[in-house]
Amino acid sequence: MRETDLYPPVRDFLLAQGFTVRAEVRGCDIVATRGDDLVIVELKLGFGTDLLFQATERQRMTDSVYVALPRPGEGFGRKQWRKMTRLLRRLELGLLLVSVDSEVPLVEIAFHPLPSERRKRSRMSRALLQEMGGRLEDFNEGGSARRKLVTAYRENAIQIACFLERFGPLSPARLRRLGTGPKTLSILSSNFYGWFQRVERGIYTLTRQGKEELDLYPELAGHYREVAGLQDKG
Repeated sequence: MRETDLYPPVRDFLLAQGFTVRAEVRGCDIVATRGDDLVIVELKLGFGTDLLFQATERQRMTDSVYVALPRPGEGFGRKQWRKMTRLLRRLELGLLLVSVDSEVPLVEIAFHPLPSERRKRSRMSRALLQEMGGRLEDFNEGGSARRKLVTAYRENAIQIACFLERFGPLSPARLRRLGTGPKTLSILSSNFYGWFQRVERGIYTLTRQGKEELDLYPELAGHYREVAGLQDKG
């Protein structure tokens, strides 16, 4: 397939809407006019930065800029689709989907170029703030990949592990009184990292794996071991 294969169906679609259509006008793939309406369409076989560069450059000439792409096949996942369309909407670009494999190529307007409404995602914002508030300090390095990150959840688990290491088997209620927070029971019972073991009803202890893996977080474990020691003396 070539980009020129997208031109005839898009041209015919615009003609059917009453537009006058011309190809390759001052660098634009398609320019269409209808009265005072000026529409620019950029043709591409795939979504990428080149398409975005071209389309946003065309916004200097008109607000009505569309990108035309072949309709995604089955291999194009929902997550990819959401990311692509979210970005196009945020850039105030429209999207035309061209079904070139059908007997008669069809063009569908996925969405028009409309002003972007940057709504605050309150639920996501709250989750972000809770995660920030649940971390003692900055134990990660920005840009890290393929390494275990210290999340608020992991930090809470490390705190619980250090207290069990110091005091031995404890109940969730006792751990909460020591300051491990409201998620203590959930962390112990889900045992996501394999660090905890229930030794009797309502009593948990630290596993060998948990004790060994505390050494993977020396700064954080050191802090909570110190806190546990102070509480023991108190």
